[in-house]
Amino acid sequence: MNKEQVLKALETVDDPISGLNLVEAQRIANLVIEGNNVNFHLVLPSLNHPQKDSLIFACMEAIQKDIPGAEANIHVTTRAEQANGQGNAQSPQPIKNIIAVASGKGGVGKSTVSTNLALAMHQLGAKVGLVDADLYGPSIPTMLGLKGQRPQVREVNGKPKIFPLQAHGIPVMSIGFIIEPEQAVVLRGPRLAGIIQQFFNDVVWEPLDYLIVDLPPGTGDIQLTLVQTVAVTGALMVTTPQEVAVADALKAMNMFLLPAINVPILGVVENMSWFTPDDLPDRKYKIFGEGGGEKLSQLGKVPLLGQVPMVMGIREAGDNGNPAVMKKGTVMADAFLDLAKKTMEQVEQRNKNLDPTQVVQITQK
Repeated sequence: MNKEQVLKALETVDDPISGLNLVEAQRIANLVIEGNNVNFHLVLPSLNHPQKDSLIFACMEAIQKDIPGAEANIHVTTRAEQANGQGNAQSPQPIKNIIAVASGKGGVGKSTVSTNLALAMHQLGAKVGLVDADLYGPSIPTMLGLKGQRPQVREVNGKPKIFPLQAHGIPVMSIGFIIEPEQAVVLRGPRLAGIIQQFFNDVVWEPLDYLIVDLPPGTGDIQLTLVQTVAVTGALMVTTPQEVAVADALKAMNMFLLPAINVPILGVVENMSWFTPDDLPDRKYKIFGEGGGEKLSQLGKVPLLGQVPMVMGIREAGDNGNPAVMKKGTVMADAFLDLAKKTMEQVEQRNKNLDPTQVVQITQK
């Protein structure tokens, strides 16, 4: 028995994500043969990928069919673990992937998407953190039931450091934890930049697979400070179906694609795609029209990763601090879990096919 025989056997197993076989999709790593034992890593987008078990059994069956007597020992890992965090080497913290959630205009549900996406990724087995970078209108403290709570500040190596709050198993940081809920945020360029930099340089983040950053709408100082502070793995664009939201989201998308910034767009999320009454779950009322998310994805040549319905429970969940994705088995939870799976797969493909994003360097002439 040799490696070529094993790889030939594994070529008969299809990769459900890319459509290639597992060898072509580069999902087989660290193949080692010891006597009758075949040891290798199966590289998946997440440790709790929904097809993990079926792929493991398919690999074992393929090897035993072609090589009778072989014993397959399969360890599931992620590409981020394989790279040991090198895909985002510019990040000052042990964070493997930083995902910006952006939009062109306010009111499209960006914070709802950010919060539920982070929790859905956590449910799928990833280590996830959440930054509320919308300094003018922080809403994530309310959505996570953390309103009025304060993070601890402790000395680490002689310097004061901020320890993020925890909600539903994920660390969270927001300016809403620092100011009073009714306090107006009156800040300009340098002060805004200083707070965003603090969120990354002065907050003690645990090792994370993904850090979701909820950005304010538009293309202002906060967005520019983010890309000057950390290497952003990719951006998710949030829009509603209506034309005015798409037009503004396209401007925000083009900002990330500027040559000087060069942050890949992972995909588009269409929020409030239709309204579904709780008592008529099969009805879809397209209040804001339709096709906006598909149009934006075509303009950006990126996938439409999800369509999130407008359901009363999403609003209620956001107001009471128990986000919609926590209500397992509901239409809302399923929509966000599907979005999380597709986003993780897009990040994996991005890291596989593109060079790491660089921190933006702005030079004065």
